[in-house]
Amino acid sequence: MARLSRLHWWTVEYGLIGTLENPKIYGAGLLSSIGESVSCLEPEVKKIPYSIDAANTPFDITTKQPQLFVCHDFKHLRDVLEEFASQMAFTVGGLEGINKAIECKNTATCEYSSGLQVSGTFTEVITQGKAPVYLRTTGPSALAYANKEMPGHGIDYHKEGFGSPIGDWKKDTFKSPEELTDDDLHGLGIEVGKKKTLVFLSGVTVAGKVDKITRRNGKLVLISWSDCTVKYQDRVLFEPAWGTYDMALGARVSSVFNGAADKDTYNQVALIPKERTIKVPSDAKRKRLENLFAQVRKIRESKTGYERLGEIWETQQAEHPEDWLLSMEIFEILDTTDQQTELKTKIERFLNEKKAATKDLSTLIGWGFRLVEYHKKPEYQAAMQASPK
Repeated sequence: MARLSRLHWWTVEYGLIGTLENPKIYGAGLLSSIGESVSCLEPEVKKIPYSIDAANTPFDITTKQPQLFVCHDFKHLRDVLEEFASQMAFTVGGLEGINKAIECKNTATCEYSSGLQVSGTFTEVITQGKAPVYLRTTGPSALAYANKEMPGHGIDYHKEGFGSPIGDWKKDTFKSPEELTDDDLHGLGIEVGKKKTLVFLSGVTVAGKVDKITRRNGKLVLISWSDCTVKYQDRVLFEPAWGTYDMALGARVSSVFNGAADKDTYNQVALIPKERTIKVPSDAKRKRLENLFAQVRKIRESKTGYERLGEIWETQQAEHPEDWLLSMEIFEILDTTDQQTELKTKIERFLNEKKAATKDLSTLIGWGFRLVEYHKKPEYQAAMQASPK
């Protein structure tokens, strides 16, 4: 979760996009502050190519960031996030995933390659080298398949915990345990009502009477035993006096994720907040203002129609005299393109009057002028000329 929060911070909140020499802002935390929109582009802030290393870079929310990450484009951003996802426990499973489940000390789910899901608080994994061969939960646990609890295998039944081997058996077939057919089981001497000693390649032994064989979607997921003893080397992992032994089937643990597989039956119902995203009402007047912004944006991007900026500004002055942001945007375009000096002077006078008359706008408009000045720097102009846009 800490690594995910860092990826979120350096992208959604404080992300830059483009080239290291001429990055653009897309992070909401930067865009929501005119001050940081200026300061983040200064040379004192180190610009680093975005990579999975961002997940290991901590941040301090109380101060401006000394470095920011720049992705080439949004495909680059997605590629890095996919790279990170490919390393997460829900994707790789295995010993690394089980250890994360143990470390979290909360309810988690280990999914076997058969699809069987074991949910509970994981407390132990027995290993051979780097291979997990037996896992164990403590306290209320449950078994599920496709995120639906299996009948009779809820937290009331497995209230003391759950333990089961992982891996292949010693047998004359290359099939993994979950792929064995009824004929395969019959050939191995595994039949309901009969006693059997099952030996795993890891050395775990399960000896008892087979009571039930459970399949899901054609795959063998569970064998339930009575009068059962489970051992690993000299250690007894299950005794007959403990009751029915439910043995999970799967050559490996393919996925590990937080929480229970079936949250409803596990009493982990997700709370849905009553609050919703706040939306500013868009009445007819606001829509007209938004249309003016859209016209200016089109002029900026197409680099044509500069002669219409005066008309747009006069409309804003007449219909939306309280707005200043559109004026600042028009002023920036005129200043950057060195056009219509008289109109630029009139807009600058208007903005300065707003700045002097309204204390709340003083800092914002001041930062806006600084941002315009930044765009006039030689290095920015050179980058703009070199850019295909």
